[in-house]
Amino acid sequence: MCSMLNKVQFIGRLGADPDVRFTPDGAQVTGFRVASDYVRKDKSGSPIKETEWLSCVAWGKLAEICGNFLVKGRLVYVEGRLKTRAWEDKDGVKRFKTEAILTDMRILEAKKKAEDNQTDGSDIPTGEFLDDDIPF
Repeated sequence: MCSMLNKVQFIGRLGADPDVRFTPDGAQVTGFRVASDYVRKDKSGSPIKETEWLSCVAWGKLAEICGNFLVKGRLVYVEGRLKTRAWEDKDGVKRFKTEAILTDMRILEAKKKAEDNQTDGSDIPTGEFLDDDIPF
């Protein structure tokens, strides 16, 4: 028997505020993109920054939490599985998009107060979605 694994873990910053929507039956779905940077050196030793973007989709309670607490620039850990959607655009061209369907999201930094640049953790949800023991 062959075991399969479809899991993605990603740490990065939101590129924009989340997009909150509702299905016709009232289920909440929240989408956002997370950017993660990687720095490598070219042949001459000069640093080259590469950015990878991950499209994320959250459903239900997790979608509600993402919609309420995430903002552009926020550092997050996301976890889920990859899913690729296919459709035809208005010109009949087949399009594909791979997204992370989230099972977990953790905010990795507290929001800073603008007036005194001090950390205020009061806006961070507690419980299963926040954990200081990130495995890497």
